[in-house]
Amino acid sequence: MSVLKIVKANQADFGPIYQGLKNKLSLEGVLLDDKSRLAKVRQIVEKVRQGGDTAVAELTAAYDGVALSPEEFRIPPEALKAAHRGLEKDLLRAVREAVVNIVHYQRKILNLTPEDWDYEGVRLGLRYRPLQRVGVCVPGASAPLVSTVLMTVLPAKVAGVKEVAVISAPSHHGTINPDILGVCYELGVSEVYRVSGAQAVAALAFGTDHIPKVDKIVGPSNWWGQLAKKEVYGLVDIDSFAGPSEVLIIADETANPAWVAADMLSQAEHAPGSAVLVSDSESFVENVARQLEIQLKQLGRADATRECIKDFSLAIITADIAEAIELANDFAVEHLQVQCKDSDKVAEQVVNAGAIFIGHHTPVATGDYFAGPSHTLPTGGSAKFFSALNSNDFLKQSSIIHYNEQALKDAAGSIMTIASAEGLGAHGRSVSIRTE
Repeated sequence: MSVLKIVKANQADFGPIYQGLKNKLSLEGVLLDDKSRLAKVRQIVEKVRQGGDTAVAELTAAYDGVALSPEEFRIPPEALKAAHRGLEKDLLRAVREAVVNIVHYQRKILNLTPEDWDYEGVRLGLRYRPLQRVGVCVPGASAPLVSTVLMTVLPAKVAGVKEVAVISAPSHHGTINPDILGVCYELGVSEVYRVSGAQAVAALAFGTDHIPKVDKIVGPSNWWGQLAKKEVYGLVDIDSFAGPSEVLIIADETANPAWVAADMLSQAEHAPGSAVLVSDSESFVENVARQLEIQLKQLGRADATRECIKDFSLAIITADIAEAIELANDFAVEHLQVQCKDSDKVAEQVVNAGAIFIGHHTPVATGDYFAGPSHTLPTGGSAKFFSALNSNDFLKQSSIIHYNEQALKDAAGSIMTIASAEGLGAHGRSVSIRTE
């Protein structure tokens, strides 16, 4: 029996199976229904708001099992430098190549301030300014995500953010994984804290004596950190609310079953991670299922990955590729791969996806590590309204409005009429006093 559940879109049991998987991956349960965890996160956030560094230290000892004084939160500069010296040469070379790609892409898409425009005595415009200070969450427990440092810090720096503070779990002998520290040093990040979870997010949002307040918090985290970001939103900005990693692959019989199976496993190994295959070829899907069994035996994280394939993954056989596209748009997945005879044409019809990987030679790993776009992406169906993190997310805009005397006189009547309709006489008076 295949580890991968296979269902045909035209069968009676398709609806419940498909909706059941969507419900598992939806953010709704965590955001609205998980009352116990929501209440606990609010307690943690309030404890940090009231207790500052002392609360952060107590919560770090309780949840991370590491006893730190507030003075030990921040990684010393010499430790960052030493970690950088200790980076393997191949890793440092790969990081530097990735930096070139990421910076090039983020500069290319960065919104530049347009020139002001004038008409009849009125000058309008827009000013983009970078945020001053940003906090970045970098997972470092089960897998030290060096790539997350690249994909969050570099877009901020391209935007012109002056101060970037990184937080990561003190899981490596009471400190942060040395590869994460070394890459932080390579990118010029000198402010790194060995705290994580809800307490670290709260500290960044409120500010403590040893962890200065930020303007925005970005980057992946576990449910505790994500819920804390939601809790402090409004005091600071956040990127989005993200859940477990996921991929949906649209593939036809021209795709390579071994490659598609490898792509599915690359997401499932996140544990939790989800992989959905949608194809119009039943024989192709069966070949992928056989490849999954073969490749699972070769993985270091085989047991956890197998459970994710069983619990969070699905293969759907559709009548045609048009139906596959319809399902992809409904799923609004984080990573969408298109491996078809005409992949570009199919990809053009996808409107809901965090990142779209087009063609047989574009695995998700190209975007995770190297291509340039950030791998910090919307999940759980939120690609219908959230976007990939990018350099523009670290800009804020100010509207520019300039009226000369005649322009104000010309507009005065209309402005005062609207002010009067709202019952705000002082608003109207601020115009009439200049034009009477």
